[in-house]
Amino acid sequence: MKMKMKVHLLAVSALALSGCAAQSDVSAAGMAAVPTLELTATGETVPVGTTARDAADDPAIWRNAEDPAKSLIIGTDKRAGLYVFGMDGSKKSFLPEGELNNVDLREVMIDGRKTALVGASIRNDPNNAHIGLYRLDTDRAELTALGKYPAGPGEAYGFCFGQDAQGEIFSYMISKAGNVREMKLSFAGGVPNAVITREHKLTTQPEGCVVDDRTGRLYVGEENAAIWLYDLNADAFVPQRFANVNGVELVADVEGLALAPTGENGGYLVASSQGDNAYVLYDLVTGAYVNRFRLVDGLVDGTSETDGIEVMLGDFGPGYPDGLMVVQDGDNGDQTQNFKYISWRKVLEALEGSE
Repeated sequence: MKMKMKVHLLAVSALALSGCAAQSDVSAAGMAAVPTLELTATGETVPVGTTARDAADDPAIWRNAEDPAKSLIIGTDKRAGLYVFGMDGSKKSFLPEGELNNVDLREVMIDGRKTALVGASIRNDPNNAHIGLYRLDTDRAELTALGKYPAGPGEAYGFCFGQDAQGEIFSYMISKAGNVREMKLSFAGGVPNAVITREHKLTTQPEGCVVDDRTGRLYVGEENAAIWLYDLNADAFVPQRFANVNGVELVADVEGLALAPTGENGGYLVASSQGDNAYVLYDLVTGAYVNRFRLVDGLVDGTSETDGIEVMLGDFGPGYPDGLMVVQDGDNGDQTQNFKYISWRKVLEALEGSE
């Protein structure tokens, strides 16, 4: 079943380079990179428990509208399970679920009750993908498993939610083999159910994905090739190219994807340019390249080799008045991997100052 939303057509436009430079580089591909802004993180989480391995991977954000400083961040340790962190970066709880990769969150009605629903891709079985669904107790900052659901053959990798104007929830499972699978979720009688509704296969390995619920667009990152756009209201479940992994603005691998939405259809798509430790912004309406930035050492150390990212706008307390960006840090010095917090106001001020 297709998501039923008003769709805005993607304008075809040339990539418009913008921004003054904090520095210029040569990309990992050996090509001349465009100027890159430099910012510093505002905070960070405690390290995840898995040591001496690539472990922390993908974050999701729950915003407490009544008390923004009590908002929560969910992060995967892809070797062990799911963490819940506070805005101060402290560990609130941990759910040992084995090998999980990507995570997302939506607020839904289950059995007449508003629920913070968390979903994740489960990688315990390399031959059969599954998704896990969890209820976030926002008062106790704890996760409870609701169930695990088959998501087709192959190893589970990327994952994201989508929600249409009627409140129906869809999940998108991205397999390592390139399959992009849509699954419709239902909660009749308070018991979750998940059914695969349609599928498309990309040529090479994808991972990061994000859905713009306003416009019915699914964005998927094919790591060494492109960011693809799926119109979820179209009859055909096939993508159009949104941005190229070209070694200049976006350097392989393209990893996490996130949205910073404004208005009916505006704002930014943000992508992790893992190959040169940067974050790239694209205009959601035109598809044009906007700018890019890195996180360098400050009061909090900088980031490198970022996998998952997330952005949510709104008030998150004194340090984050306009929104919060959370990114995985692949090299946390002599500690295990963790997640860094960035004030979205810092990003906006850097963009304004580069004009």
